[in-house]
Amino acid sequence: MSGLIGRKIGMTSLFDENGKNIPCTVIEAGPCVVTQVRTEEVDGYNALQLGFDDKKAKSSNKALDGHFKKAGTTAKKKVVEFQGFEEEYKLGDAITVDHFEEGEFVDVSGVSKGKGFQGVVKRHGFAGVGQATHGQHNRLRAPGSIGAASYPARVFKGMRMAGRMGGDKVKVQNLKVLKVVAEKNLLVVKGAVPGHKNAFVTIQK
Repeated sequence: MSGLIGRKIGMTSLFDENGKNIPCTVIEAGPCVVTQVRTEEVDGYNALQLGFDDKKAKSSNKALDGHFKKAGTTAKKKVVEFQGFEEEYKLGDAITVDHFEEGEFVDVSGVSKGKGFQGVVKRHGFAGVGQATHGQHNRLRAPGSIGAASYPARVFKGMRMAGRMGGDKVKVQNLKVLKVVAEKNLLVVKGAVPGHKNAFVTIQK
């Protein structure tokens, strides 16, 4: 699917024509530079490699500098491949937020907020012991039993337990585009998208 790379600015809300308050996310989408053109003859598939957000020269290396120099641009922080563009683009072309239209639906991918080591109540929604009867005084958020004893004598794979939470790649599908602000490269979509403020996201049609 065609799309753009963007940066999550934050959340706000808009009122629709009926006066209903709609929560939405503001994304800085593009402009993205075409840094490589994949073709069926050379690579076996058709795609466009897009770059977004300039990187400091000291953070790059000669290999990256040479790659981006072919496109006539500076090194980029984020590079993603997209397929399915109907228009023909060549190296160095810029794709802006005008690629999207108000009212259409998009999929937004990003890395969710990392929450560190969490227990089963926060991580998996366990209810805990709930009642403090029968001498329960310090086990309200404990996981409880995790299996039998002598058989099978092990913990089954995939058992929901405490552990690292967040930091996973998440895709939220079918978010409605509420507004496109072309002069500021902003895209306003309905609902929440994964990631912290200023996190990179990919928006796909």
